[in-house]
Amino acid sequence: MSKAKSGDTVQVHYKGTLTDGQLFDSSAGRDPLSFQLGTGQVIKGFDDGVTGMEVGDKKTINIPSAEAYGPVNEELLINFDRTQIPSDIPLEPGVTLNMHQDGNGQVVPVVVKEVANEHVVLDANHPLAGQDLTFELELVGIQ
Repeated sequence: MSKAKSGDTVQVHYKGTLTDGQLFDSSAGRDPLSFQLGTGQVIKGFDDGVTGMEVGDKKTINIPSAEAYGPVNEELLINFDRTQIPSDIPLEPGVTLNMHQDGNGQVVPVVVKEVANEHVVLDANHPLAGQDLTFELELVGIQ
């Protein structure tokens, strides 16, 4: 049987949890995740974890934040004057908003981190930045 290697397209069922056991993603009830190994389509730790597996193999991998979505980047914590945000936008910690970047029309999801009388802190980091991740993997196909 062949082992998954860089350049192969693989199909993987997975369950992703945080270190406290909280589920953040899973392929349960869906088609397996399909991606090409070694091309940066998935986070480095996930790619590395699948490399070398054979079809039918199951394993659990732990990915430190540096090999996942990296540390929280303080520069992506944006402090806004509360008067700059329209009053009809919900401002509660944990709410996800879409912020439009000037000039290029790109929309960036941000999470409301803090709401004070005069300012609001929005977080443009990936929601899993700074988190160590655990994945239960099952390799179901190699092409």
